[in-house]
Amino acid sequence: MKAIRRITVRPVLPEPLAPLHELARNLRWSWHTGTRDLFQAVDPGRWAASDGDPVRLLGAVPHARLAELAADEGFLRLLGEAADDLRSYVEGDRWYQKQSGGLPAAVGYFSPEFGITAALPQYSGGLGILAGDHLKAASDLGVPLIGVGLLYRHGYFRQSLSRDGWQQEHYPVLDPHELPLTPLREPDGTDCRVALALPGGGRLLARVWQAQVGRVPLLLLDSDVEENGPGERDVTDRLYGGGSEHRLLQEMLLGIGGVRAVRAYCRLTGHPEPEVFHTNEGHAGFLGVERIHELAGRGVDFDAAIEAVRAGTVFTTHTPVPAGIDRFDRELVARRFGPGAELPGIDPARILGLGTETYAGGDPNVFNMAVMGLRLAQRANGVSTLHGRVSREMFSGLWPGFDPEEVPITSVTNGVHAPTWVAPEVLRLGTRHLGEQRTLEALAVGGSDRWDAVAEIADRDIWELRRELRGRLVDEVRERLAASWRQRGAGAAELGWIDGVLDPDVLTIGFARRVPSYKRLTLMLRDPDRLRRLLLDSDRPVQIVVAGKAHPADDGGKRLVQELVRFTDDPRVRHRIVFLPDYGMAMAQKLYPGCDIWLNNPLRPLEACGTSGMKAALNGCLNLSVLDGWWDEWFTPDFGWAIPTADGTATDEQRRDDLEAAALYDLVERRVAPRFYERGPEGLPDRWIEMVRHTLTHLGPKVLAGRMVREYVEKLYAPAARSGRALTPDAARELARWKSKVRASWPRVAVDHVEASTATAELGATLVLRVRVALDELGPEDVEVQAVAGRVDSGDRITDASTVSLKPVGGPDLDGRWAYEGPLSLDRTGPYGYTVRILPAHRLLASPAETGLVTVPSEATAEAAGVLMR
Repeated sequence: MKAIRRITVRPVLPEPLAPLHELARNLRWSWHTGTRDLFQAVDPGRWAASDGDPVRLLGAVPHARLAELAADEGFLRLLGEAADDLRSYVEGDRWYQKQSGGLPAAVGYFSPEFGITAALPQYSGGLGILAGDHLKAASDLGVPLIGVGLLYRHGYFRQSLSRDGWQQEHYPVLDPHELPLTPLREPDGTDCRVALALPGGGRLLARVWQAQVGRVPLLLLDSDVEENGPGERDVTDRLYGGGSEHRLLQEMLLGIGGVRAVRAYCRLTGHPEPEVFHTNEGHAGFLGVERIHELAGRGVDFDAAIEAVRAGTVFTTHTPVPAGIDRFDRELVARRFGPGAELPGIDPARILGLGTETYAGGDPNVFNMAVMGLRLAQRANGVSTLHGRVSREMFSGLWPGFDPEEVPITSVTNGVHAPTWVAPEVLRLGTRHLGEQRTLEALAVGGSDRWDAVAEIADRDIWELRRELRGRLVDEVRERLAASWRQRGAGAAELGWIDGVLDPDVLTIGFARRVPSYKRLTLMLRDPDRLRRLLLDSDRPVQIVVAGKAHPADDGGKRLVQELVRFTDDPRVRHRIVFLPDYGMAMAQKLYPGCDIWLNNPLRPLEACGTSGMKAALNGCLNLSVLDGWWDEWFTPDFGWAIPTADGTATDEQRRDDLEAAALYDLVERRVAPRFYERGPEGLPDRWIEMVRHTLTHLGPKVLAGRMVREYVEKLYAPAARSGRALTPDAARELARWKSKVRASWPRVAVDHVEASTATAELGATLVLRVRVALDELGPEDVEVQAVAGRVDSGDRITDASTVSLKPVGGPDLDGRWAYEGPLSLDRTGPYGYTVRILPAHRLLASPAETGLVTVPSEATAEAAGVLMR
């Protein structure tokens, strides 16, 4: 019979075992080997059955075993040491506490998904895993982050395959009481809740759950509360599910409700209020609107509130394509705000203006979440150097008149949390040579440019480790493949062939990620016959492990999965190539270490970063990738191979795939496989091992999340905190009034005349520029007049530009024109040019491009100035 109600009965631990609760509830166990070893010792069999989840384990251990452990002095000693270690980790000073420079008291980090551990399945792919690694690295560094997200009752879908290889989705219900979560409670013991106003007088209520990620609290909002109607209860049902209205409500709850949850958490716990708010992708952009609403409640007008909010906000974009951004119909958004709905004190038209695509080529009828995120953040970044460049191009319409390289979007290249992703076997090898503390410090905090101690590890130790990891992957693949075929309806008699799948001595290539079309899951199938020859080569065979999920609404992605699965089902090659369904963190932690090569072949430049290759590299796996994302930035031949790309508009999509697939086959056949199978005098693949050593020594320190979070602190969080403190309500009002004055005058700001002292155009010579400008109601204190100079291309566009500030000379003339002058050094040879421009200038601007305003000479003025020298 089926139960009509399910409850979770928690174990009552004997008093000596009480610290187990604290250890289980702090997700540091997910990356701390010692704590996981302790839980395994509680009951090894049940630990394996619980998939390494301490909360599930403690709910399953018999009372007799708990009583036995409570009397075991050896176990209690280990338990006490683990509890003391956690306490020291949480309370002691770390990297952040040793820094100076007015760092923020706290940072609010908002993301729609967080991949912390498979035991808390609240992620779908790279964005969530990155957010989880960001929290873990912040914890290791002592950065006072507060994470904010949603608690999805069904999480992301579980994937299986039908008999004919079609992806099927399953949405298991998650009970928060069975997860490593605790409800945030008010002083009277009731659940802490936040509310959003709905049109027509209704309310959307959400309970606040807390996960503890080391030192970092993660607040998750859950709309499945009894007071909500059925529609409202389902707001947090699935990650990235539902239609536009459903997604809009999710994002309002994340942004607006998330700020309210942070305020409640700080009120209840005494945690410092965030001075900086970090918006991880546009989904959380409404947090800025809520903070404007807070300031409006204190008497700050809308324009001043925008300035104050922008100063303390950081926005990170993760998408390199406009199609990856959430865009809503303006009318849909308008109905959710104003009188009788949310934020009634703010004119909905002002909110709509924040997300309107006002630039050339934009659609004024949609509300763009990334555009709002950029307009409400004084600092923004992409997630690799190439992605920063792509983002500046993609969003350049918000800063008309500026070259893309001047658009104020920087980059912080993603990193990965090494203690989470490095295999225990790799960790043990490092500990043997470095000691435990040095190894953990190097992986978690980083800070060095190279790991020279890797040179001390013998070639044979490296190779034996690689074979051990490959062997473990083979066992994992066979187990998962058998389970998948049973789900597909196969009987035991049909599965004997699985015992021969993969070989621990064969070159192993891994490919695992989400399955949008640009990641090209099936590029390897472009020439099936050639792929078969590579797999079945008698001297230098290759084996491939593939995993990935297509979005439930993406039938095109599902067809790609099916095409690959049908190839892997072929009895001729199924022992050499496999597709594993239900790709997630647990699988990934086995897959990355066991592969020799990590393959990535997206359409360049559509991969924002692509961190899976980083995780593989930390385990001694070499990368074989298109030069995109982080690989474009850090590739050298010491770390792996770059797949040549057929970029350019002259090459159609089909032709491009053919060319790049052929290049991939050539690399594997002629360079990768020979290097792997080549043996030196000691019977070892010396040159392969040297590449592994180079990867660990030189690439390892770069790809750490610790490096990434330190860069966020130094480049973005600290400056944002300083700006936020400077933008007091009075300063914000002053800045808003100044911007209003500048915008009103700007149509009449002009460069009237440019002349230069005559000089021979020789390297090292100096020109003296004299410029006359019209400033309307503005004065020299409101603007900066610059000369912009550099080499010019065939179209007379200035490249590799440098700027020189010109100085005002005297007061305005009778026509109200101001004279400026300054020297311009001819510091390079070849075709050279210069121009002049006027920019708004204010001490509280973070970038000269911040206002999006710039004035350059008219064509007539430019022609009269003689601005080119050849």
